[in-house]
Amino acid sequence: MTLDVVILAAGQGTRMRSAKPKVLHPLAGKPMVTHVLDTAEQLGATRTHVVIGHGAEQVEAELSGRDVNFALQAEQKGTGHAVAQALDNIGDAKVLILYGDVPLIRAETLAALLAEVDETRLGLLTVELADPSGYGRIVRDIDGRVTGIVEHKEANEAQRAITECNTGIVAATAAQLKRWLPRLSAENVQGEYYLTDIFAMAAAEGIEIATASPASALEVEGINNRSQMAALERAYQRDRAERLLTEGVALADPTRFDVRGRLDCGHDVFIDVGCVFEGEVTLGNGVSVGPYTLIRDSHIAAETVIEAHSIIDGAEVASRAHIGPFARLRPGTRLACDSKVGNFVETKNADVGEGSKINHLSYVGDARLGRGVNIGAGTITCNYDGANKHRTDIGDDVFVGSNTALVAPVSLGDGATVGAGSTINKNVDGGALAVARPRQTTRAGWQRPRKSS
Repeated sequence: MTLDVVILAAGQGTRMRSAKPKVLHPLAGKPMVTHVLDTAEQLGATRTHVVIGHGAEQVEAELSGRDVNFALQAEQKGTGHAVAQALDNIGDAKVLILYGDVPLIRAETLAALLAEVDETRLGLLTVELADPSGYGRIVRDIDGRVTGIVEHKEANEAQRAITECNTGIVAATAAQLKRWLPRLSAENVQGEYYLTDIFAMAAAEGIEIATASPASALEVEGINNRSQMAALERAYQRDRAERLLTEGVALADPTRFDVRGRLDCGHDVFIDVGCVFEGEVTLGNGVSVGPYTLIRDSHIAAETVIEAHSIIDGAEVASRAHIGPFARLRPGTRLACDSKVGNFVETKNADVGEGSKINHLSYVGDARLGRGVNIGAGTITCNYDGANKHRTDIGDDVFVGSNTALVAPVSLGDGATVGAGSTINKNVDGGALAVARPRQTTRAGWQRPRKSS
């Protein structure tokens, strides 16, 4: 049976106090509505419809690469009105209604709800809340059958005492929605077309209202302000931390840990406090990541040690490398086995050979380093002439002295040595010594200039 998913994403989100549409605010590094879209994909949705309104152009632009249909709700007249905007484009089978500001809903929860739905049953996700204030209450008869939903503002005292609440997540057949939505009325306190009114219609027709519930209330929490955003961010990160702990990853503090993408770890991985992982990151067996490190879209092979405050972005790191502290590996960096990039070193589009070392205070960009190379402190590859980038090629067993400028394009042959303080703008043959600096001049008894009184 086919499945249409309708995601409501038209609200303004005034309490966010932002020009950005609410559903585009990031949770774990990506817009919250994309979390919902990813969940729809896990369910195998045949078609996904996103109902847009406030900031419609921004939402369309953000989701331009996704396989979705957009439906415009020009005026926000309630959830029933929003779903109706997508009605003409849905198929003839099951329909699942989700919300772009409820990002933590799990596919397993929704699959259980969908399993309850057919031509004789309507599905509703409910949740038990210790404090149900503001939520619609689930009204049941003496036999426990759902007979309707009462909004908080319209509930009487007895109904407000009910703790089973409406999440707004509904599963139905297309035929049911096409029959009931046109009959909705806006004659209520809010003057809106409530989606929840279809449950009274279903009960009146003798259609059973089947319910399911999430494993945790966090799954169905919506985001309306920055405080709720922060709370769900931490809930998301704590869940990711618990999964990694279960898989055997050692986290120094699970509450100070952020994954904004996908993180795959091998055995005996250690992650210290304050680390952030973005995009697609892989950590091999025995990798150790020091505190306050950022790793983005990188593969780190086994037994590599990353010291504190390092940034690794778009890099490929082979086994037993040593990085940092305070190192920055920019996109295109490839470190071979047993190589080292030390403190306050920046690399970009650089191949660093096996056993080579750039220990401190250097910049190596658009370069290839062979095996066993030593780059002294303060060395830079001058790869940019103001218009174009140029390559530096360094052979095996090259020694480059401190405070050296290698003006690209330039190459240093195997076994070459460069004296400290040199500016090298011509190729150096293998086994040769190159020194390019002014002759030292010494004047005895030199009187330093003094400030005038």
